[in-house]
Amino acid sequence: MNRNHWGLNVWLVLGMLFLYFPLVVLIIFSFNRSQLVEVWGGWSTHWYGVLIHDQSLLSAAWLSLRIGVSASFLGVALGTLCAMVLKRYGYFRGRTFFYSMTLTPIVMPDVIIGLALLLLFVSLGKWIGIPRHYGFGTILIAHTTFCAAYATVIIQARIGALDRSIEEAAQDLGAKPTKTFFWITLPQLIPSLIAAWLLCFTLSIDDVVITSFVTGPGSTTLPLYIFSTVKTGVTPEINALATILIAIVGFCLLIATVASFKAKKRPKKSLPTHGKLSQSKS
Repeated sequence: MNRNHWGLNVWLVLGMLFLYFPLVVLIIFSFNRSQLVEVWGGWSTHWYGVLIHDQSLLSAAWLSLRIGVSASFLGVALGTLCAMVLKRYGYFRGRTFFYSMTLTPIVMPDVIIGLALLLLFVSLGKWIGIPRHYGFGTILIAHTTFCAAYATVIIQARIGALDRSIEEAAQDLGAKPTKTFFWITLPQLIPSLIAAWLLCFTLSIDDVVITSFVTGPGSTTLPLYIFSTVKTGVTPEINALATILIAIVGFCLLIATVASFKAKKRPKKSLPTHGKLSQSKS
C-alpha cells in the first residue's frame, strides 16, 4: 500500500513539473538582462520598465480589458435569459433548434465562427451601412456570441438544481414573477453567475482566432499583439508581460482560496430547539 502511494506521489510530482516548470522558466527569464531570450545575461528589471512605457502594448491591453469585461457581462446576461427559457418554460415549438443554436459556438471550430461573423458584418455593411469599420464593436459582438454559450451551460445547470418551492411560496404571498426572479431566483444564481463571468472573461481575454477575423486597423487586442510580436522572436518584454499576468491570476486564486477556507471555518448558525423556543415564550 505504501509503495502504491509512493508511486502516485512520484507521478503527481512529475505531472506538476510538466505543467508548471515552463512557467517557472518564463518568470526567471523575464528578469534577464540580455536582449536575447535564450542567453542569460544576469538579473535585471529593465524589461519591466520597457513594458510600462510601451504605448502599443498598453493600448492593446486596455482594449482587451474593456472587451473582456463588456463581453462577460453581456454574455452572462444573455446566458441567464437562455438558461431560464430552456429550464423553466418546458417544451415549445423550436426548442430543439434554439437549444442547438445556443450551444453551437462551443462545438464549432473558431475558424468557422470567425469566418461566419466576418461574412455577417460584410453583408450588414453592404445592406444597412453598419458596421462602418471593424474594431471594438465587432469584436465585442463576436466575443459575446461564444461567451453567451458557455454562460448558458453553467447557469442552466444551476437553475436545474434550485428548489422551486421557495419561488412558489413567494408568489403565493403576492410577489409578481419579475419580483420573484430578482429577489428569490437571482440571489441563488450568484455563485454560477460569478463562475460564468470569470469563464467568459478568460475566454474573451485569451481569444486570437475569432478576433483576427473581425478586427480592423488600430484595434489590436493583447493576444493579437503578443502573437504578432512572437513571430519576429520572443523578447524578455513578452516574458515580463506574461509574468505580470501570472501574478494577477495567482493573486486572484489566492484570494478565492482564502475566502473559501474562511467560509468553511465559519461556524454555522443553528436554529433554536423546541425547548428553547418554549422557554423564550414563557
